[in-house]
Amino acid sequence: MAKLRAARGDEARSLTALVLRSKAHWGYDAAFLAACAEELRLRAVDMTVRRVVVAEDEEGAALGLASLEGDGHRAALGLLFVEPAAIGRGVGRLLYRDVLRRAAGLGVRRLVIDADPHAAGFYRAMGAVPVPRPAPAPLPVPAPDGAGGEEGDHGDGPAPLVRFEVAPLPLAGWARAWTGGGRAVHVGNVAEFNGQFAEPSLDRDQSAAHHYACLAAFYSPTPAALVLPRAVPAGWAGLVCRQLGWTGVEVYDGLAPETGPGGLSDAVRARPALAERLTGAGLPLVPWGRTRAFGRLAGRPWRPEELRYESKSAAHGLFARILADGGHPSVLLPAQWRAGTRRAAVRLLAGRARAGESTVLKSEHGVGGSGTTVVTPEDVRAAGGARAVLRRLPRGPVLLEEYVRGPAPGAAPRDLTYDGFVDDAGRAHEVGGAVMDVADGGYRGATVGPGVVPEWARGPLCAFGRAVGRALAESGYRGWFDVDFVADGAGRLAPTEANLRLTGPSVAFMVAARLDELRGAGHLVRIADRVELGARLPDAQVDEWCAALARDCAELGAVFVPAIPTAAFEPAPWMGVLVAAHAPAVLDAAEALVRDRARAAGAAFDPPPPDRPEPSDRGDP
Repeated sequence: MAKLRAARGDEARSLTALVLRSKAHWGYDAAFLAACAEELRLRAVDMTVRRVVVAEDEEGAALGLASLEGDGHRAALGLLFVEPAAIGRGVGRLLYRDVLRRAAGLGVRRLVIDADPHAAGFYRAMGAVPVPRPAPAPLPVPAPDGAGGEEGDHGDGPAPLVRFEVAPLPLAGWARAWTGGGRAVHVGNVAEFNGQFAEPSLDRDQSAAHHYACLAAFYSPTPAALVLPRAVPAGWAGLVCRQLGWTGVEVYDGLAPETGPGGLSDAVRARPALAERLTGAGLPLVPWGRTRAFGRLAGRPWRPEELRYESKSAAHGLFARILADGGHPSVLLPAQWRAGTRRAAVRLLAGRARAGESTVLKSEHGVGGSGTTVVTPEDVRAAGGARAVLRRLPRGPVLLEEYVRGPAPGAAPRDLTYDGFVDDAGRAHEVGGAVMDVADGGYRGATVGPGVVPEWARGPLCAFGRAVGRALAESGYRGWFDVDFVADGAGRLAPTEANLRLTGPSVAFMVAARLDELRGAGHLVRIADRVELGARLPDAQVDEWCAALARDCAELGAVFVPAIPTAAFEPAPWMGVLVAAHAPAVLDAAEALVRDRARAAGAAFDPPPPDRPEPSDRGDP
């Protein structure tokens, strides 16, 4: 593996030779290369002035170099050259990411890159944004890492350069506070967390929860280890690590294939050597959610009352108290009733239906929309009455909530969420807002990033979310939380529940923070929880399918990350995915590409069309 170091003044001649070899790799003729020689020559003083860094192999041989030039808020990637024999080995990627990291540390806000057309694909894939270039430069910049292909005739001189810009950014402050700015051990205890509530709307073996445990890859921006209940495809973690620039991530999977009382955390404790490895390194352990078993594993006190606002009725009471204190004029609270018996629920639902009102039926601890149903008066009539509607729901307490009518379809986002967390010292941190994709009461995905939450909603959403964070901190809760909202037709927000755990949107925030650090500020990230596949594919073919999508999305300037791969092997296969880009149009194009490929996944297994009969030369029968 290549490593980086500062260039030395005494290697100016050898590095100049590397630059010229790299330049010649792209087919420039001798006359042009001779004309370039003086411009490309490195001097001893350049190593410091131009901030030159060298990538070298284990024997100390130089594989490439890059320079970061300029001062203040604007700088340039002046040189990025790779030894021809090392092209395609990730050296250019390593050097480029190092330039961004150093630029962010210097406070650079705008990094300019004038790239050879061969390099345009590389820079686009790395997250740089093409911008108009005011005037041609005299020399092209060579393509790093073999990006951009080898076509084109440069024998008559330089081709026009392509200008890119990127906004270097250090890791977000909230992300540093989440895990202390370092790596963390991610524990995918989704089924374990859900199981502690004995929620009747969840299936007994929690197969969906075990699939969602794969999101443990994204519980922080930089994992050290992933701890998973069931086995994952062999190539999945490697692709995720490549896409997000992670190295040295350990994967421990298949530890708790059966759902049990202590779940994944107790399965780890039952393996003392593994438990010591995970807990003895001094790294933070990050779970999906807090449980008694996780408290035993992490050596942290367990206080079940911390999770009381995971209850939808308790959260509703918390929201009411916050609103009673004033200061949130654009937030309204829908009425909620707890039916002690099914007979009481029937009376309430029937009365609202007769009044022409729709009603939201909720389980006390449903997750991801499980146990949540919107019932219209028409639904009640079609079912033959309120009793018939309720008979279809799982047994257990039921909450009835006023339905908030939303904006006209397409006029504004309907479902939004606020994410934050309370650290171990009791300080509440804001992460941000997201727009959720919700269908039939069930969560399907979310989008985060600049401009996603409309301006009219951002202020009220964040102000109320911060108030919830302060209240949770005062109650003793420590960990991640979100507050879900629906928007009404008058531009007001109605809080509907709190989740005291990680969520799908939280995963998108983690990935956005990592990509902003890795590829420059301003990423939009979308998580689509359930992308239906056209067929079940073998393990190896799933890996190939994902790798091909990663390459094709990169050509668009987007990032594709398979988030939930294990569901691809279900009888009705699906996959959770993440896509990211700097522009909404590119993000939408990447998602459309993924969904099209998913639908076509079974095409290779379709029967061939029947043979067409040979044409007859005897005329019509």
